[in-house]
Amino acid sequence: MAKHLTDIDVQRVVSIIDGWSNEEKFTWEKLCDISLARFNLDTTRQTLQKFLRIKDAYEQKKNALRKNGKANVAPVPSLKIAAKRIAVLEAENARLKREQEQLLAQFMIWQYNAYSRGVTMEQLSRPLPKKHTRTNTDE
Repeated sequence: MAKHLTDIDVQRVVSIIDGWSNEEKFTWEKLCDISLARFNLDTTRQTLQKFLRIKDAYEQKKNALRKNGKANVAPVPSLKIAAKRIAVLEAENARLKREQEQLLAQFMIWQYNAYSRGVTMEQLSRPLPKKHTRTNTDE
């Protein structure tokens, strides 16, 4: 049975997508299978598609695989490992850039809404209230 995913689970699935090999077919079903095998995440395509980070990472990877296709040259094993690592880092970098752009766009909306409602910089910069915990006064 599929469970609700935490932020850590979402990050794990996105890391699987970032590291997906060009030689292996990329589908939602295989992504679910690998998530189960690696991280014990018994999930479905529908659950994964509900998360914007996963859906965007999936679409980016799918488009990159369509555009680049499979690698034709078989490199030396050490170069193959390095090339795979570079590909993973490039995919992660592209995804993080897109997420950053989305966060900046959201921040601009929040900034405008705060300005239009007369919220001051002092109000926005005020630290979060401290969490009140019970303390033992007998010590």
